[in-house]
Amino acid sequence: MNANDFRRIALRLPGAEESSHMGSPDFRVGGRIFATLAAQDKGYGNLMLDPEQQSAFVEELPDVFLPVAGGWGRGGATHVRLAAISEDVLEGALRTAWKLRVSKNAKAGRKAPTKTAKTKTPSRGPSGASRIESKRSKPKRS
Repeated sequence: MNANDFRRIALRLPGAEESSHMGSPDFRVGGRIFATLAAQDKGYGNLMLDPEQQSAFVEELPDVFLPVAGGWGRGGATHVRLAAISEDVLEGALRTAWKLRVSKNAKAGRKAPTKTAKTKTPSRGPSGASRIESKRSKPKRS
């Protein structure tokens, strides 16, 4: 796989759009990022997972997935070694990041994607996103 394959698969997901953040391609649903190609020059795609999902992916395929360095990685941002991943596993990983973003968007009241998915979730690797509690605090009342 390569950056073009990553892009093609990401854009097949319902409501996915390519944008740019700090000069690097990113992939969004509901205006929020679920994946990037910020490290494509190093042979990586990046997924915005939660820490539990990241741990499961890294544990199952340590030659394919690794945490991004620093705080982003501790929060779930995960590198994908593009040359080492199959299309089915990449599709499942991107779908996992997409599902997590869709879930977070729904909790924040963002619009859900409207296109119908024409891809299947592979049997390898974690197949679904866990529900994450919103970290936004409720507004204080005076």
